[in-house]
Amino acid sequence: MLDTPARAARAFEEYFAGYEQDPIQILDRTFDETGSYEEMVILRGISFESHCEHHIAPIIGRAWVAYVPDGRVVGISKLARVVQVYAKRFQIQERMTSEIASAVQKALKPKGVGVILKANHHCMSSRGVQKIGSDMVTSCMLGCFRDNPISRQEFMAMVED
Repeated sequence: MLDTPARAARAFEEYFAGYEQDPIQILDRTFDETGSYEEMVILRGISFESHCEHHIAPIIGRAWVAYVPDGRVVGISKLARVVQVYAKRFQIQERMTSEIASAVQKALKPKGVGVILKANHHCMSSRGVQKIGSDMVTSCMLGCFRDNPISRQEFMAMVED
């Protein structure tokens, strides 16, 4: 137990490393060699761990991030990194969902962005009402995902349970 305080401090540095990173900068390097590709790009099931800003309890989930390019694309690992940056901050899931979508929109300026998060909140399963197995689903749709029901439906169909 002598080393527990130092280990805990290092753990908290890792849990909240997202404050040291700029998600827009992560998305800054894009590619225009798309061969006129203008269809939906989706990265599915991106795992994340975050912490509830109200209880510091873990939030464990997955994210689906989609966009329709407008001449430029980004390396797919960059989408996962943006999810991770926001997850590594104190969060509420609703805000995290919109932050991810806004960052992709701001950096890539695509025709549309869709983000869905599904997560288990330990502030609900390990304490309080103790409802194990329940998950929360949030979404943020921008551009063609908000305005075009067909694009929205296509994205939603790609989201696994």
